[in-house]
Amino acid sequence: LLALKGFSMFSTFPLIRKYLDGVCASSPNEARLGFEEFRKEVHAFAPAYSGDDIKDLLKTSGTIVFNSFGQLEKYRKKATGKVEIGLRVNPEYSEIKYALYDPCAKGSRMGVLLGELEKHSLKGIDGLHFHALCEQNSDVLQRVLERFEEKFGKYIKGMKWVNFGGGHHISREDYDVDLLCRLIADFKKKYRVQVYLEPGEAIALNTGVLVAKVLDIVHNEVDIAILDTSAEAHMPDTLAMPYKPKIIGAAEPGTYRHDYRLAGVTCLAGDVIGDYSFPKKLKVGDRIMFTDMAHYTMVKNTTFNGIRLPSIAILKKNGKVKVVKEFGYADFRNRLS
Repeated sequence: LLALKGFSMFSTFPLIRKYLDGVCASSPNEARLGFEEFRKEVHAFAPAYSGDDIKDLLKTSGTIVFNSFGQLEKYRKKATGKVEIGLRVNPEYSEIKYALYDPCAKGSRMGVLLGELEKHSLKGIDGLHFHALCEQNSDVLQRVLERFEEKFGKYIKGMKWVNFGGGHHISREDYDVDLLCRLIADFKKKYRVQVYLEPGEAIALNTGVLVAKVLDIVHNEVDIAILDTSAEAHMPDTLAMPYKPKIIGAAEPGTYRHDYRLAGVTCLAGDVIGDYSFPKKLKVGDRIMFTDMAHYTMVKNTTFNGIRLPSIAILKKNGKVKVVKEFGYADFRNRLS
């Protein structure tokens, strides 16, 4: 399933749905997008739902996964017979470096713990869902599965499916696809269930460039190039994760003769993308191309400061560029009133 939270550019769905079975949605809006534009399976999960959420999801989703028994009992009658019902569990094991992205960290609100699950009946539940990975290889999944089976294996009997969640870096060059296939095949044979995966980043990994222009160059201990883009507004994970995107033709500071700090155009003092080294001096008007910008960038960007969002385009096989979305004043104006 395509995790829409990571990549929801529906103009690419005709290509993606040739290979994937559907989408997983984190909200009624994402579910509707998957239902109307992807037109295959739609699975929904959120930490909690309102009554209106459930009403909308029942129109667009084939599966709804609940995060707690409280939510499950609240909406069980409405959902039973209309969709397949899932329950998210917490294996209490992960190898994620960044606490911000760790759903199995201590105190996490994500998923039912074993001690809580043992107090309830699983009657009417079609599948279990867990999510414990972030940008990781299949060897980590193997260790997570061991913990999941230790805790929840005895509850899988009679289930239709188990969802292994997202965070699988399947399209990364060093990813062990053969191990992933063995893990899935062995699990299906052992428990006689369907297995789902929810890759988001992996669908668009190493695709998409963000083209920025140098607007000004100032000096304060270091040379600072101010761009017509923004870490805060256009690539917020560079501040939240944090990470530093790669640039075509640039390298780490000290590699070449000219080092620059690349900064955004908003008024946030910390709107800084990072320090880079270039073989030639930058000048006003130069264009810079950030790579791997398709996932978790477009879905997260904002109009903070009224900064215009970057246009979105597709490079066709014939070499022509097709602009599929442009943003203007109305996109900023109509957000809040």
